[in-house]
Amino acid sequence: MCGIIGYSGRPAPAARPFAPAALEGGIRSICHRGPDDSGVFHDAAACVGLGHARLSIIDLSPLGHQPMEALDGAVQLVFNGEIYNYRELRRELEAKGHTFRGHSDTEVILHLYLEEGERM
Repeated sequence: MCGIIGYSGRPAPAARPFAPAALEGGIRSICHRGPDDSGVFHDAAACVGLGHARLSIIDLSPLGHQPMEALDGAVQLVFNGEIYNYRELRRELEAKGHTFRGHSDTEVILHLYLEEGERM
């Protein structure tokens, strides 16, 4: 099972600011949950950090790497779970013009969000 860590929001005034090193340390502490790959995303201006320890199940290639970024970089996603109808959803999104890089259900969720927003 994958592992996910993250933070959002500004730290308390007396606290140290969030940093990519903290995400890396968090990933190391949960690496047993996802031994196949790991990654972090850190946006200091937005005070957001995401980390993912990956256990590859559906798309075993590097194209399933997380955090997964939209083509324009505007959206980042970490996900743990399985979407059973992702192939059907992918076909619907492709019919609407979406282009996929890999074959993961995570990428389908990302494109579904780009298409429908929070309604997805």
